[in-house]
Amino acid sequence: MKKYIFAIFVVTLTLAVSNFAQSVVITPKKTIYRRPKPIASYKRTFTVIRPKVKAATPALSKKIETAISYEKVSEVDIKEEITEIQWLEEASYTVNYNKYGILAITLSVTGTGAYPSTFNKTVVIDLKTGNRITPGMVFNNIVGLTAKGKKAQEKEVKQAIIDIKKDEPDFEDPASLFGSTDYEGENLNEFSVGDKGVTFIYDYGFPHVALALQPNGRYFFSWRELKPFIKPAGLFGRFVR
Repeated sequence: MKKYIFAIFVVTLTLAVSNFAQSVVITPKKTIYRRPKPIASYKRTFTVIRPKVKAATPALSKKIETAISYEKVSEVDIKEEITEIQWLEEASYTVNYNKYGILAITLSVTGTGAYPSTFNKTVVIDLKTGNRITPGMVFNNIVGLTAKGKKAQEKEVKQAIIDIKKDEPDFEDPASLFGSTDYEGENLNEFSVGDKGVTFIYDYGFPHVALALQPNGRYFFSWRELKPFIKPAGLFGRFVR
């Protein structure tokens, strides 16, 4: 009887550990930093909301936290923000996906220089290793996938120019806004993951005065569309079997 109870305990524990490894617990930790010598009254403080991670082990938790930290992803320097730069107003995050050993999270930093601005950066993490997932880890035929992204971008740019001409008739040359637009292999590096597929993210980098005209730069492809590009043995293989 004791052996039977012990066996049940082991199986239950094993399943619990396995399920826990498929996702992590993320809780917000809010810190308000005060600047001893603010350059303006509204810059006296800034807020950082950090994603605190609880994974299978403390070491893995720390590794994931480092991989998704503002310092790592957005190059935020808290010390400089307190004393010198004084641009940051708030740093926050959004969890996009947290299942099947995959974490997709978007980090946002908002601040004011000559004008207010917000920068977002999305990263995808392998919850088993704590490492950031790069395209080469999960995708085959990077050249072909890049071409697929470029085709989606060309379609978006064409529609954006039509919309700008319609909504802003006084804007003389909408096509000039896309003079440096070009989807390349390195642009595959920023993406998000969901149950239905992958969204690749592109920043057109419009000047602040034209930001309202900037396209979304979000190219979604279903798992079915991506199947020819997915490494079967990779972390995304489960979605195309």
